[in-house]
Amino acid sequence: MNRLKTSLVKGGLCVSLLGAALQAHAVEILHWDRRPLDIDLPVGTERVIMLDRNVRVGLPREIADSGVLRVQSAGGAIYLKADQPFDTQRVRIQDVETNEVVLFDLTAKENGASDEEIKVVISEEDGKKSSDSTSQDGQSDKGRDTGNQESKKSSVGTPVPVVLTRFAAQSLYAPSRTIEPVQGLSRVAMRLPDTMPSLLPSLPVAATPVAAWKLDGWTVTAVKLSNRDPSRTFELDPRWLQGDLYSATFMHSTLGRRGSVEDTTTVFIVTNGQSLAKALPLSQGDNS
Repeated sequence: MNRLKTSLVKGGLCVSLLGAALQAHAVEILHWDRRPLDIDLPVGTERVIMLDRNVRVGLPREIADSGVLRVQSAGGAIYLKADQPFDTQRVRIQDVETNEVVLFDLTAKENGASDEEIKVVISEEDGKKSSDSTSQDGQSDKGRDTGNQESKKSSVGTPVPVVLTRFAAQSLYAPSRTIEPVQGLSRVAMRLPDTMPSLLPSLPVAATPVAAWKLDGWTVTAVKLSNRDPSRTFELDPRWLQGDLYSATFMHSTLGRRGSVEDTTTVFIVTNGQSLAKALPLSQGDNS
């Protein structure tokens, strides 16, 4: 039975907290799932790609010339500026600390390429180091209790579900420099399948888990929603979601037809006292 409470997901609250998360910055989200990411560059205009990790960039010979493509990397961001158009070239991005590789298919265009900042989201399975998992899962109970007490003090008057949803939205959609730290909040393993057909069974929508964070016994999980119908646009309603969920906030209120620029969005789902994996219908909770 769907026990979703809608008190946090309707009206101005969601608009205001997600508006604050974006801070008026237009950001395109790309999800790395071991398939090369297609990125267009506008000739003559710099485009910024955020990865939130220190990387080295490997260029193919055809564009390894500052007169063709200028590349700079600093503070978890890559700055790309094409000075002339070029056909699609595969670029290798390697994490300096973990040696993990992400592949970009870069194309420089005179017209039609956006200059919006890009944020690359790397799934836990691909990007999470074992040391990170150890540090998060191995915190002592005392450390957690201390963090919880401090977080409660720092967020007086703001419900934890709102704090979590705001942080998750900022983490995925806002530049890293604008993310507000929250004491006691930590990223956690999702233990979810790659697709979740029973989350939104009434619509032809693919649901893919992205990341999860936890604070004071509450968990927020970001799930990517993609429309699979090429002819219909859908208004999104949290009551259509299935599971023992506390609240859900859609990044966008509608989901455009497949193939349109609006065919994908993110929903931030909050659960209380359990992970989303355990809150889902039994048909897909076996792997939790």
